This record gives sequence, structure tokens and C-alpha cells, in this order.
Amino acid sequence: MANAGSALHRGLSTRHIRFIALGSAIGTGLFYGSAAAIQRAGPSVLLAYLIGGAAIYLTMRALGEMAVRTPVSGSFGHYASQYLGRYAGFLTGWSYAFSMLMVCLADVTAFGLYMGLWFPDTPRWIWVLSIVLGIAALNLCNVRVFGELEFWLSLLKVCAILAMIVGGFTLLFFGIRLGEGQGSVGLANLWEYGGFFPNGLEGMIASFTIVMFAFGGIEVIGITAGEAKDPQRMIPKAINSVPLRILIFYVLTLLVLLMLLPWSSVGSQGSPFVQIFSSLGIDSAATLLNIVVISAVVSAINSDIFSAGRMLYGMAAIGQAPRVFASTSRSGVPWMTVLVMSLALLFGVLLNYWVPEELFLIFASLVTFSVVWVWLMILLSQMAMRRGMSAAQIRELQFPVPLGPAAQLGAVIFMLFIFAVLGAFADTRLALYVGVGWLALLSLAYWIWIRPSDLDQASGIQTQHKG
Repeated sequence: MANAGSALHRGLSTRHIRFIALGSAIGTGLFYGSAAAIQRAGPSVLLAYLIGGAAIYLTMRALGEMAVRTPVSGSFGHYASQYLGRYAGFLTGWSYAFSMLMVCLADVTAFGLYMGLWFPDTPRWIWVLSIVLGIAALNLCNVRVFGELEFWLSLLKVCAILAMIVGGFTLLFFGIRLGEGQGSVGLANLWEYGGFFPNGLEGMIASFTIVMFAFGGIEVIGITAGEAKDPQRMIPKAINSVPLRILIFYVLTLLVLLMLLPWSSVGSQGSPFVQIFSSLGIDSAATLLNIVVISAVVSAINSDIFSAGRMLYGMAAIGQAPRVFASTSRSGVPWMTVLVMSLALLFGVLLNYWVPEELFLIFASLVTFSVVWVWLMILLSQMAMRRGMSAAQIRELQFPVPLGPAAQLGAVIFMLFIFAVLGAFADTRLALYVGVGWLALLSLAYWIWIRPSDLDQASGIQTQHKG
């Protein structure tokens, strides 16, 4: 594809930005990962989602403050470079691209499994190849086309979740149980089966790994700033609405499940979504759910490739990724980043054939490490930006973070706490080791390839000034 410049086109509306973020954050974490979180925490998982959601909201407000002040491509990778130094920006940008790739690897394989319900005799690799090529083609289209399709895919997911919530409350209202021998339904389920903390406080803490994984992807709001039609107006609207909506979807959905079923049985007999729709007399519940989860997977892969591509584009613009990643097509799309991500997904398909389903927690933990690192860098970047501003400049901010520095410090401490959680439990400790190893590998790459060029550039500037 010919290079037609190096500028992205501003073609995303507020509607597009909101649903791109929803598409990235509502997916596997809700439809399947939430059951694993419930098994660890019991009903106290609701409290875990509320605490995690509050920290995420503060993080997104920090990102919004910077994005409204300086809307750029690459977003938080650029801000980390500007306010914390190029080394921090390099680690942040590549860690984010790494996390998006891992999520996509899991999702493309899941797509093959979902299609197997309808076409059991078709080899899985055919479906995986088709989705990778289809998503690649979509991401090469004009950003407005991408945003429009992502809107409809995400809307389907949102409608399914709302239908599940309404259906669940209908079952509760009429006292209908999901299967024989499940006991009563209602709020009492939150404390009747071992209490609100059936596995103790430790169980709720253990669930944070999957809880934070579920919120991963919402930071794409900041990445869209470079292609938003009016970022100063659209970004605040998106940030103020999307985190709250995601929190409501997760908390309400899980509340309904926990009131309908004993916490220990959630996810043990197939998908609870299927159970709820079947109890409402919908015979084709499995097919209906399959349509929903397929749209969820396609939407999530779509958003994640978009996010990773725009991050690498922004890094290339400041010399932290190969320059070819900054090339754009005639429609303003960074085509090389899309091509590289798609090729990586095709290679990843081979790896996924050897990954059993039991390793979902490891994938979730690896993604959690990467995205929590990104969130931590967002918070630290915003705090560093503030330190370099005068009191008058701070007062002039159009979208300031609420609750002051104390709340931001609390969010930073919480992100560090999540790293401690990863290391505290045996089944997630590997993710901490791999994450630290990844940062060490990136550090080595920075000092070998990026740092020397930075020094050469700085030396050249000093020479010009002396001349």
C-alpha cells in the first residue's frame, strides 16, 4: 500500500469513541472471566469490582486531563515520554502493544471455538484465518468506517447484557430458579452460602487479578484523541460516561447472577447467560449466546488492533518504533501497524493450539500486569505534568482530575498493590515474573537501539546552538 503521508484523519464522533472503549473493555472478561473471579471471591467480588472501578475512573480522568490539554496520537505513551522521560514512554508504549496482542491471541482462538458450535466439522484454523484477515481489512478502512462498525458490534453486546439483566430481574420477581435443587433466589444468596466473604478477605484480594483484567481496554479512549473530531469536547464526555457504564454493566450483571444462583455454582454448569435465557423459555439460548459472544470477540479484536496500531504509530512519530509504523494510507490509516499485528496473530494461532483452557488465568494475569503498568504510568505522567505547571495553568485546565492529589496518590498505591497481588498467589506469580522479564527485555532494547540515537540527536542540537 502506498504511503500517502503521516497524518491520521479525525473521523471519530463521540458515539464512536464511547463504543470503541466499550467494545474493548466488555468481552471475555465479562462473559467468561467473571465466573473465575466469583469462584475466588464469592459475593465479595462485587466489592472488588467497585474498588477497581473507582481506581480506573481516577486513572481515566488523569488520562482525560492530559488528552484534552494535548490531544496526540499515541496518547499515554507520548505523555509518559514527555513528562517521565523517553525511557518510561518506551516501556509504556511497547507494554501496551504487548498486552493488546496477547488479548487478541486469546480472542482469535476463542472465535474458532465459538464457530465450532455451528460448524463442528470445519477445521478451526479456517475460522481463525478468516477473522484475522477480516479484521485486518476492516482496520485498513477509513477510521470512520471502523468506528461505525465497532459501534454496532458493541451495541449488540450492550443490548445482550441489558437483556440478561432485565431477564434476571424478571426471574427474581417471579421467584423462578435456574434449575432444580438451586435453593431460593434473592438477596439472601449474597450471604447464605458461607457469608459475603466465603473465602475470606484473601479470596476477594485474589479476584483482583481477573477484575482488573476485565477493565483492560478502557484506556483506548485516550488513544482516540488523535482521530476525534473535537477532542476537547468529546474526550470528557466519553470518559465521564463509559467507566460508569462499564461498572454498572459488570456490577449489575454479577449481582443478578449471584441472586439467582449460589456463588459456588456460577459457571459450573455451562454459561449462566444460557441458563437465564433458557429459564425465560428461549429455546435457542445457546445459539443466541453464541451470536453475542462472537460479536464480543470480533469487537474486542477490532478495538485492540486499533489501539495497538495507534500506539505504535505514535511511538514511531517520536522515534521509539521503526519509522515505517508512522506511514499512513490515503485514508489516514497506519497500515504497517495493522499488517504487523495481523501477521503476529497468524503466528499466534499456532501457539494457541497447545494452550489448554486452564491457562486462561495465566493469560489474564499477563494482560493484567501490562495494563496495570500502563495505568500506573498514566497516573505518574499526570502527576509529573502537574508538577511542571504553575498554579495559574492548573486553574485553566479544561478537564481537571477530581478529588485532588490525594485521590491520585491513592490510585497509584492501588496499582502497586495489584502487582503485589500477582506475586502473592502461586497461580498468578508466573505473570509477575514474565512481566518483569518483559520490562527487562524492553530496557535492554532501549539502551541498545533507542538511547544511542537520543544521545546523537541531543549532541547534534547542542552543536547547532554552539554554531
